[in-house]
Parts: sequence; C-alpha cells; structure tokens
Amino acid sequence: MSFGRTKAVVVAGIDGMVVDVEVSVGQGLPKVVISGLPDTAVSQAPNRLRSALTQSELEFPDTRLTINLAPASEQKSGAGLDLAMAMAILAATRAVGPAEVDGVVHLGELGMDGSIRAVRGVLPACMAALAAGLREVVVPFDNAHEASLVSDIRVHPVRNLSDVVAFHRERAEGRRLELAWPAADSPAADARGEADTVGDLADVVGQFEARAAIEVAAAGGHNVSMIGPPGAGKTLLASRMPGILPPLSREDALAVTSIQSILSTLGGKPLIERAPFVAPHHGTTMPALVGGGTGRPRPGAVTQAHAGVLFLDEAPEFRGEVLDALRQPLERGFVTIARSQQVVRFPCRFQLVLASNPCPCGKFVGTGASCTCSATVRRTYLKRLSGPLLDRIDVHLQVPAISRADLASGPGEASAVVAERVLHVRERAAQRWKPLGLRLNAQVPGSILRSSPWALDSTATAPLDQALDTGGLTLRGYDRTLRLAWTLSDLRGTDRPTRDDVFAALTLRDGQMSE
Repeated sequence: MSFGRTKAVVVAGIDGMVVDVEVSVGQGLPKVVISGLPDTAVSQAPNRLRSALTQSELEFPDTRLTINLAPASEQKSGAGLDLAMAMAILAATRAVGPAEVDGVVHLGELGMDGSIRAVRGVLPACMAALAAGLREVVVPFDNAHEASLVSDIRVHPVRNLSDVVAFHRERAEGRRLELAWPAADSPAADARGEADTVGDLADVVGQFEARAAIEVAAAGGHNVSMIGPPGAGKTLLASRMPGILPPLSREDALAVTSIQSILSTLGGKPLIERAPFVAPHHGTTMPALVGGGTGRPRPGAVTQAHAGVLFLDEAPEFRGEVLDALRQPLERGFVTIARSQQVVRFPCRFQLVLASNPCPCGKFVGTGASCTCSATVRRTYLKRLSGPLLDRIDVHLQVPAISRADLASGPGEASAVVAERVLHVRERAAQRWKPLGLRLNAQVPGSILRSSPWALDSTATAPLDQALDTGGLTLRGYDRTLRLAWTLSDLRGTDRPTRDDVFAALTLRDGQMSE
C-alpha cells in the first residue's frame, strides 16, 4: 500500500478552507472511493482523472484507490479539486516525489485530454492558502493574474497535467522550471489596466438640492430614497454616485474582487479599487437579490454591491417580500444562507439607493392635474415600500421635473470636485471612529452616539426628542438621524453637530412625498 498527499482549497461564501487531499493505493478490485462529503462534481472526478492521466501518458492505478478530503466533516464542492486529486494519485504511485507535492496547493479542473481549466474563487483560495502558511500555489494558466493579486505567495501557472508533472520533477532535482505567464493582451488578461468608466456628476441637469443630498449620503455612507417623475434624473444621480466615492481600502478591494472571482466575472482584471454599482431589474427574485439558489449558494446582488451602491430603480415594482428581504442585510452587513450540510456567509455592506415614481403613471406632480391614476392607486403605490424598510433609509429626496430654468443654469460641479470633499469627510470620520474599529458615520451604533463622550446636549437634540415623543421617529430613526447630523457637521468642518445640523438631518430624513 502506498500513500500520497497534497493541498487544495474549497471556497464557501468568500472564505477559503484548506483541504488535505489524501490518496491510498491498496489491493483489491479497481475502484475509486472518495470520502469527505464530496458533492456531485467531486464524486464524478474519477472519470476525468482516469482520462486525463491516460491522455498525458501517465499511469492510472488499476487497483483500489481511496481518496480522502480532510477535514471530512466539511462539505466539498466544485471541480477545482481535480488537479489536487490527480497529483496526490501521482505522488502515491511515485510518478512525482511525495515530498515535493505535499506542501503545494493545487487548484484546477481537469479536462479529459489532460488540460487544466480555470476555476472560480482562485483569489479567496490563494488568500486562504497564505493564511494557512502555504506559499506555493499551482493554478490554471487563465487564473494566473488573479492569483498574483495575493502578495507573498509564489504562483505557478500551468496549462495541462504534463506541465505540473514536469514542474515537480524539476523541483525534485533542485531546479526551477520557468512556466509561461499569460501575455498582457491574452484573453485571460485583456482587462488588466482598464479603468471602469463612470459618468460625471456634471452630466446631471439642475437638481442642485438632490446633488447636495447625494453628496451627504456618499460622505457618510447613508441610504437614499428618491421620488420624482420620469426623466427628472433619479437614475442619473444614482449612477454617478460611485464616481464620488473614494477608492476602496485594501481590505474592501480584496473582498470585492473575491466576490467577482467567485461569480467568474473577474475576467483577468486587476484588483478592483472602485466601489461597485449594482442595479438589478425589478423582476429579480429573492435568491438573485440576497443570494442562494439550488446547489451551491451563490452571491446575490446585495453581495455584489458590497462596499458600493445597490440601486433599485422603480422600487415599488419589486415584489414586497423581495424588498423586505433587504431589511436584515442593511442592519447586519452580511447574509447567512443555511443548507442541510452547509452554512454560507456572504458580506453585503452597501449603500441602498431607491428610486420611485410618485404614482404608476409618473405624472402626479404639483397639483397632479395630468395624473391618470385614481386616488386609491396613488395611495397604495408607494405603500408597497414597507415602513420597516423606509425606516432604514436616512435621506428621502423629492426630485422635481426639469424646467427650462434648469437647462439654462449650466452644469454643476464635476465628480472630481465633489469626490475630494467626500474623501475629506470620510477621512475625518475614520480618524474619529478608529478606536471603535469603524470608518463611516453610518456604521456607528446609536448607543455610542447617545452616550458620553459623543452624546449631544439637549438643546441640539431637541428636534429629535420632540419627534420621538410624538411618534414621528422610531428609535432606529432617531439614531440614523444622529448619524446624518454627524456627516453634515463633518461637511462643514466642525467638531460636533449643532442644533442646525440636527434639524437639517431631520429635514433630509422627512423629505418623503405625502399625499
């Protein structure tokens, strides 16, 4: 009986788990047994392994093979374990040196001809390998640039099983085989260096109050709801928001890039450093929005918008249960999806931007003389947005129709100018809340803002106290208005919010359209 072992990584959520792939070659009738909670893709690997080794002129043992994936109590999914199982078999049969293979991570799916195909989740897999103290990773050729985003590891890109065997045989003799890397203009790397194009805030005609409110929201990380007629610029305002947000921190950039890697939409791009903007259609399902689906859970739109903006256009057209599914992610910053054998957690700390027409026809403006909707329809249309969801929105805007005066007013400030102010405010907030491990005003718990040394005096909070006493604000709304006041104070460059800041924050929060 002979034995071989190597390393692999499986990804659950956006976190990787290092797997020991162990192979025992014993006596008995030809059979391959895989233990360690494999899914269907892993269970079907023996067919790919046999063909790939045979086509690469390597011997597949014609005896009993036992493959164990440790830890055996955790679910293993995906074809990315193929290469590791093949190398463990070759180590067990001494086609390659067991010692050379043991400490190396192997990632990749095998083709029947011995080729190695790209797999999803290589970036979080490499991050997990590094965290476990593993410094050498063999990856598919088309995943090489993605893997190289993780510093302090050595990445070895391979095209086929013969490349991997040659690499390990050279290492066994004390030599290093120089493997080719994807060229800068190859399909695997043609997106490297390309900057995502985001329109300029100066493209928005008029809407100076709305522009100012969007700046406040971006500066503090607050959620926004906009109500106005079609063509007023709601979608344009929302789509310009990523352009005034600062570059992502290293931690957020790795998380956002890992999410794209898991979804197989990274396409060889470099580290994503711009806040994402995700705008799902109003017909989207709950699994598509919050994550899940059959089989292996996949990130939803809320996770794709992590550290960025989730924009729901025509918000009342979304199904009520889909919208209400946002309530927990907005509060917690992550989504937990439970399966019978697996619990997956996806990050989803995002800014929510809702856009709504005032009624189904969109013409209820001013007196509403041109509106064709009945009073009952108008009343119920915006009621599709539940109170608990709206209570989690910090800024409520009424966006009026564009007038001739707006057209003549000329362009507003460019995104670059606004972005400088937003960055300054975020830096002030990050410095202030650093001892708490927080970066944005919108992230600070209300209990902190209502206690020493951050509590405001009773004169400043008088408008909030009155609204709370009369039922105009919930405690959640009270705390969210306090956070908004701190952002307004930071924009003015003062150390603490005044009564005027609190009143302005309350005005922004109470900006909902009423019948």
